[in-house]
Amino acid sequence: MARRPSVPAAAPASAPSRPVGNATRGTTNPNRLRRMDRWIAAEHGAVLRRAADPVAVDLGYGAAPWTAVELLGRLRTVRPDAQVVGVEIDPARVAAARTYERPGLDFLHGGFEVPLPGQRTRAPVLIRAANVLRQYDEDEVAAVWRRLCARLAPGGLLVEGTCDEIGRRHVWVALGPEGPRTVTFAARLSALQTPSDLAERLPKALIHRNVPGEPVHAFLRDFDRAWATAAPLGALGARQRWRAAVAALATDWPLTGDPRRRRQGEVTVRWEALAPRG
Repeated sequence: MARRPSVPAAAPASAPSRPVGNATRGTTNPNRLRRMDRWIAAEHGAVLRRAADPVAVDLGYGAAPWTAVELLGRLRTVRPDAQVVGVEIDPARVAAARTYERPGLDFLHGGFEVPLPGQRTRAPVLIRAANVLRQYDEDEVAAVWRRLCARLAPGGLLVEGTCDEIGRRHVWVALGPEGPRTVTFAARLSALQTPSDLAERLPKALIHRNVPGEPVHAFLRDFDRAWATAAPLGALGARQRWRAAVAALATDWPLTGDPRRRRQGEVTVRWEALAPRG
């Protein structure tokens, strides 16, 4: 794949003549992003319910529109009039997806400028970008984050991360207009050997930082140790072992979010604890 040009750090005052960014591989599968979607609905549901314009963007949905369709269904469990706009930089993918349009679900040609139907001043309350920045260079991530966060409505959320092909392992960063807030690790516990198995799904901002001396490496090391210590609880099931390991981890790491989400194979850490050094 050719080296990509740098992404402009700031959004223009009006929509550019061509989308910002580059086409990615477009790999997608039904139900791949279920863990991320359910976390969004649970943790961001209150903001969605309060929003005057409950519009969310599935940015870079890929070669098929399944993830946008599924996001609409999951958001409507907390906001029945939620709307989703699937945005793709490949016009052929947009043309193919439009057969799935219905009230509340639109597909538009675009990129990191995040176009929306209707008024130009319209802003999304949620942007979800899954498996998009993984295909960019690490030094491009901060500029993309700033650009996308600048498009958010007040109180809005950007969720950016990576998962495997069928959604068993997933790690994402949640950002607000002010910048990154948290990192969430989520897994199908029955298929997890050690928590550090999730390292291969770290988002681009962290995946090259999983080396000694970096916070994310220390976090995964400590998580593996807590997981090993909790091994006797494995006889009661992987969920019980996970919860015990997370409880031990909480003594040294600033975990956040609803503790009940941990039963789902999730753990959320404050961004500043894992942020790359330098």
